[in-house]
Amino acid sequence: MLLKNKVNNTVCNRALVTEFLEASQQAVIASYHWIGRGNKNEADGAGTEAMRNRMNQIDMTGVIVISEGEMDEAPMLFINEQLGTGNGPEVDIAVDPIEGTTLLAKGQDNSLAVIAAAKRGTLLHAPDMYMKKMAVGPKAKGCIDITRSLTENMHSVADALGKKVKDLTVMIQDRPRHEGLINEVFAAGARVRLFSDVDITGAISTALDDYDVDLLVGTGGAPEGVIAAVALKCLGGDFQAILQPQDEEEYNRCVKMGISNPEKVFTIDEIVQTDDCFFVATGITDGMLLKGTQQKQNGQMLTHSLIIIGGSIQTAQFVDAAFY
Repeated sequence: MLLKNKVNNTVCNRALVTEFLEASQQAVIASYHWIGRGNKNEADGAGTEAMRNRMNQIDMTGVIVISEGEMDEAPMLFINEQLGTGNGPEVDIAVDPIEGTTLLAKGQDNSLAVIAAAKRGTLLHAPDMYMKKMAVGPKAKGCIDITRSLTENMHSVADALGKKVKDLTVMIQDRPRHEGLINEVFAAGARVRLFSDVDITGAISTALDDYDVDLLVGTGGAPEGVIAAVALKCLGGDFQAILQPQDEEEYNRCVKMGISNPEKVFTIDEIVQTDDCFFVATGITDGMLLKGTQQKQNGQMLTHSLIIIGGSIQTAQFVDAAFY
């Protein structure tokens, strides 16, 4: 499906989406050399600088509202960093130039470059910290409540999908902190699908028919949560979250950034306060949604990307590209 033209003062316009796609592609190409070389900071730095350089060429007044990297002191696009030429639309940006840096460094699957964008003042502005999350696709929209038990939510989602609870597949990150959630799924007779890193792909998969994922739950990074919420907003899915400050400093930083009650439940419409938004990702290594980048003997680089656009367009499109 071709992208439709929109007027230039909207975020969902063909030119802007294409340029963000190029920024994710350039980040992936720059980080490709570091796949399997054991140095995640070098990989992250290469991808970050390539993305920054390309995004600074875009006609927009962009600002990073949330970004991955603070918690592990990795190279990053900084929160409140200004990007773009200063012309064009005003844009909120949530970004992770290299999502799954450890996966990339170890040559493992599912690393990618990812960006979400929306019109200015509409994305959750928060620190890089932990976030409790719950995500479902369009058929279960309005049926989740993150304050209730996982078992209760599984029953609600199963009813919405016309399934039995035992037929649900719940995606959960394989971490000790999630042992209780995993056991709760087992006790309900449903299936668990564990993953090591990158919960963005799991959240998006709940809204795509080709992937057998009904529900994603767990605690992970807040930047990934905001990015996933943008994609699900475009796809008509649902997402709820609660920030998880680990100490007084994180709590106070949330307050300073305008979140008066950091431990409140955020609905998808509070995290993404507009339909004028889009999501772009490009695969680095093979993953659940995207093929990894390949380099041919003649030096040609092949990339595989996913664009998800909201607004009046509402489309999801996979994009293959070649670079010399």
